[in-house]
Amino acid sequence: MKYSALALLRGALSAHRNWVPAWRSPEPKPAYDVVIVGGGGHGLAAAYYLAKNHGVHNVALLERGWIGGGNTGRNTTIVRSNYLFPESARLYDFALKCYEGLSRELNFNIMLSQRGIVLLAHSRHDLDSMARWANAMRMNGIDAQILTREEVAARAPLLDMSPDARFPVLGGFTQRRAGTARHDAVAWGYARAADALGVDIIQNCEVTGFLTGAGGRVVGVETSRGRIRAERIGIAAAGHSSVLAKLAGFRLPVVSYALQAMVTEPLKPALDTVVTSPGTGAYVSQSDKGEIVIGASLDLFPSYAQRGSFAVLQGVIAATLALFPSFSRLRLLRQWAGIVDVVHDSSPIIGPTPIPGLYINCGWGTGGFKAIPAGGWTLAHVLATGRNHELAEPFQLERFITGRLIDEAAAAGIAH
Repeated sequence: MKYSALALLRGALSAHRNWVPAWRSPEPKPAYDVVIVGGGGHGLAAAYYLAKNHGVHNVALLERGWIGGGNTGRNTTIVRSNYLFPESARLYDFALKCYEGLSRELNFNIMLSQRGIVLLAHSRHDLDSMARWANAMRMNGIDAQILTREEVAARAPLLDMSPDARFPVLGGFTQRRAGTARHDAVAWGYARAADALGVDIIQNCEVTGFLTGAGGRVVGVETSRGRIRAERIGIAAAGHSSVLAKLAGFRLPVVSYALQAMVTEPLKPALDTVVTSPGTGAYVSQSDKGEIVIGASLDLFPSYAQRGSFAVLQGVIAATLALFPSFSRLRLLRQWAGIVDVVHDSSPIIGPTPIPGLYINCGWGTGGFKAIPAGGWTLAHVLATGRNHELAEPFQLERFITGRLIDEAAAAGIAH
């Protein structure tokens, strides 16, 4: 069913009783051309682009829980491409350009709001660093604009700009094309579009092992719903990538951490941009429902707990209230954590693994949501053709042997 104003009117005339499910819930078949493990944004996007770009429709997407129940539904919804190195800039800006046309392509409103992002400078050193960062973005062909103190105040009037502020704001820079998108809508839109192209989306199906054949090539997966054979298998499981890699018999340079986020009770529109303070570890925006969305830094110990520690929660709230004193009257509504897969150079891994026939998309760390279209596009390309997409070529596992690292830790926005 094509969603439209006319379809909505027809639904209203029947009391909305005749809508078809957004996607099917089929039983798994014994074999597929491709199996993708992980039903988050990257896995769903890969399944969709396999069918759309490469004509590979006999695809199964396996999710241990429910669609979008992992990191895709547990983040601060920010999309941006303000990265430092040319390799990263090309990858993330490709994703942002895809986001700009995704609602129309998927026939599903992802609620993209390009309200811009403002990064705050609290010292002369911050100003120098941000000038370098913004100039690098311009050289990479990405929009960036240095902001004076007065321009920052005009973009976010609720910031504490007083002379005796705990974190004085001296200026900053902005990427105006950045913004937010509705995380659930991105997952649902890709799921619906992939299903329409013939992809089997199989929820509540945990992968418990891998089947191997001649030469150690992977030929299928063991799941909680039986064996499923496939010619090629892709892993897009974010914080649990290293767990699946261990099941397959190899080790990833990935450590999983909890990354916290929280929202307050809703209020009337008060903040029409995303504000990031690298010096304090806080980033703040306002959702379409009116909630103030607050992001935090990593809990710096490995964990699979989706709740985070009180110390980080306390620290980021203190920093947020120092920046926005008027928020002190708000009540906290929800708090959670996503499990992020952090690699030593804070850049992703996209491509083949040491196991023939097995491919992986992981290592996005704190930048996974904003990269969903690019991650899915490039994983689909290597699964379909056996060759790395040019955007993914610099992000291979072999870089940890050759030493050609792409250290984007600072461009995470917060020094995770």
